[in-house]
Amino acid sequence: MSNLGLEFPAPTPARTNKNRVPIGRMLVDAGVIQQPDLLCALAEQRYCDAPLGELLIARHLLSEDDVTQALAAQHHLQLVDLNETPPRPDMAGHMNGLDCLKFGVVPWSKLGKTILVATDQPDRFDDVVDRLARAGNSYLPVVARKSQINQQISALYGQELACRAGSRVALDESCRIWQGRSHHRSGWAIMTLAILASLAMWHPAWTFTVLILGALLTSIMTVTLRSLAFFAKTFLSVPPEKRSRLGDIPRSRLPKVSVLVPLFQEEEIATALIARLSRLRYPKALLQIVLVLEEGDTLTRDTIARTTLPPWFEVIEVPQAGRLRTKPRALNYALDFCSGTIIGVWDAEDAPEIDQIDRVVEYFAQAPDDIACVQGVLDYYNARTNWISRCFTIEYAAWWRVVLPGIARLGMVIPLGGTTLFFRRDILEQLRGWDAHNVTEDADLGVRLARHGFKTTLMPTVTYEEANFRAWPWIKQRSRWLKGFLITWCVHMRAPRRLIKEVGVIRFIGIQTLFFATFSQFIAAPLLWSFCLTFAGMVHPIETTLGTGVLMGLFSFFVFAELLNIAIALKAVSGTEHRHLLPWAVTLPIYFILGTFAAYKALYEFIVIPFYWDKTQHGLGQPPCVSGPTPSTSLP
Repeated sequence: MSNLGLEFPAPTPARTNKNRVPIGRMLVDAGVIQQPDLLCALAEQRYCDAPLGELLIARHLLSEDDVTQALAAQHHLQLVDLNETPPRPDMAGHMNGLDCLKFGVVPWSKLGKTILVATDQPDRFDDVVDRLARAGNSYLPVVARKSQINQQISALYGQELACRAGSRVALDESCRIWQGRSHHRSGWAIMTLAILASLAMWHPAWTFTVLILGALLTSIMTVTLRSLAFFAKTFLSVPPEKRSRLGDIPRSRLPKVSVLVPLFQEEEIATALIARLSRLRYPKALLQIVLVLEEGDTLTRDTIARTTLPPWFEVIEVPQAGRLRTKPRALNYALDFCSGTIIGVWDAEDAPEIDQIDRVVEYFAQAPDDIACVQGVLDYYNARTNWISRCFTIEYAAWWRVVLPGIARLGMVIPLGGTTLFFRRDILEQLRGWDAHNVTEDADLGVRLARHGFKTTLMPTVTYEEANFRAWPWIKQRSRWLKGFLITWCVHMRAPRRLIKEVGVIRFIGIQTLFFATFSQFIAAPLLWSFCLTFAGMVHPIETTLGTGVLMGLFSFFVFAELLNIAIALKAVSGTEHRHLLPWAVTLPIYFILGTFAAYKALYEFIVIPFYWDKTQHGLGQPPCVSGPTPSTSLP
């Protein structure tokens, strides 16, 4: 550690130090910082609720070592290096892991009945003792670096916290009870196939007709919802909200924001991610970027080690506990290490606009208390790569800029996207975080928020991602999404009456459409392809059962459904940024054929390996330099 020329006396209880020299004065007297630097930091502290040391670190005026050494000298406490002298494993029994995270402390050593506790905030140690003291023990503080404290909390309590991360969500709202029950699902699948095969052999035309009518029902649900959303987005005006700018918010209210960025096997993108996030404008002393790694992921860890992290970045490694290794489990684990009152999520390939955090803070400052989540707009920065990336960008534009805003205006449940999410921390913890076993933890959390009476709102701030532009990776990613939709639907349909009571009839129907009907449409697509038989002069089975008139009516309806999708897509890409995609919108029906392959892959995995996380490989495209808001930030 750097030497400030300060001597460290033997440890004494923090509560006996009545007259302390202010830490800023100590640093100036020691020649570590200049008086003007101190005055600027003190002025910033008036609206940033952060310790002076963190403000100075964020300004690159001090290192974490300098601050901890000054704190130890200010409070006449021993300074310890937890990397050189870590706590023994048996020290874990003297404190609870969650309490250590909450108060930022870790038991370091024991002298008789006295527990020496490492802290980076000795001025708050009295509160820790009052809350955590156990009969028969006394507690004394020692000072250590915050990053080292978190590392030792992971070392002492990692397995306990990792197990908790896998089962945080209430059992009746989680899919984890499916563990070890694949034979049940396999039995039902085999029985269903046997029944369909028997019916097809007994009366093939009518069996095919009934299946087509089932596909028609789900298609009607989907077309109705999309039509209403299109109408709502186009014609229903939203009352203008009273917008407050960051400068208008009482400065004392600027909150600490923690953003979780889960990484796994990211060699190509980790360095670029750090560079992009370093451009954010929000005060760095109030920003905590948590890079979440999995234990054993040496590829990502080595990549990050080659990059100098800004002081407001932290790296949390999630211990392996069992075979479960999913993004929501990693998020649950890292959530406890966050210090912010607003919790955000970005993906590894994300390129957020540099004022995104500012706008989120502005929104929460004037939003009602029941607004639990703010969802930003997702877009792709590599739309021009090939046909798949163009269609993927069109699909995303249609969803994020037309359909989802329309659904929000209709008051329906909003299924969250996996990134550019920002939560009020207290509400997120009240819902116990994410379901670690659900491969679309975001969509599931959106439903749980609605069931518990909270609201999600959309905000026109854009995060750019990398579109999958290769067929097989696209199918793998989409199969995970579709499998998660089916899992989410099954979880929340365990008690339909309770669901109706919690969300209402209209939103209940919306959930059926968004999750079950969406999945069913891809599964039933081959049945709809059979209408092409008529162009080859062949007789369609429906023509023999229901007549030519019904056949033509069904054919016309499905054509209308495709035209509606194209119309929504044209509306979505009509802006300046995406106008070059207009000619490609008519190819969406061909593009969605890939979704059928993904759906059958998802159905197989749903039966056999529902918790399997098919990772998407990123870093193949070149992200842009996102410098600020663009015209695309407004929802058309």
